[in-house]
Amino acid sequence: METYLGEGRRLRKGKDYPEVAPEPRGAFVTLKTREGDLRGCIGTILPAGPLDETVVRMAVAAAVEDPRFPAVRLPELPRLRFEISALTVPEPVPDLGQIQVGRHGLIVTRGSRKGLLLPQVAPEWGWDREEFLRHTCLKAGLHEEAWRDPQTLVEWFEAEVWGEEP
Repeated sequence: METYLGEGRRLRKGKDYPEVAPEPRGAFVTLKTREGDLRGCIGTILPAGPLDETVVRMAVAAAVEDPRFPAVRLPELPRLRFEISALTVPEPVPDLGQIQVGRHGLIVTRGSRKGLLLPQVAPEWGWDREEFLRHTCLKAGLHEEAWRDPQTLVEWFEAEVWGEEP
């Protein structure tokens, strides 16, 4: 982010940093203020290349492409916390009662609408399983009880999370 915001260029593996994580993984990068307010979050669900390259792309995207926020400016960087979530490949949830808050992230899909919440979101807000399902539906732009409808696909995934503590 610092290189992109300061110089207008993206880091390149081999030139700017060594290969760190070559395995293909989906990943999200979350930016929060030191006070814990969300400042940007962008990611890709499915593996679209090596994890290290995905993280570089998603870090820049979280800083300048999240439509919910103005682009991050270089002077803001020291006041931001960074969190990286490397995802497993999503799978349909076989039994909604097996969803474990804090372990599983959720994706709710119905028609062209899709919403995703990372595993760490529910514990941050103190949600139980049903609240987590409801909020994932709302994120998809669906009715909060859409997860109960058999036409709605509910998938789960797990994430390895690295980041700075508040």
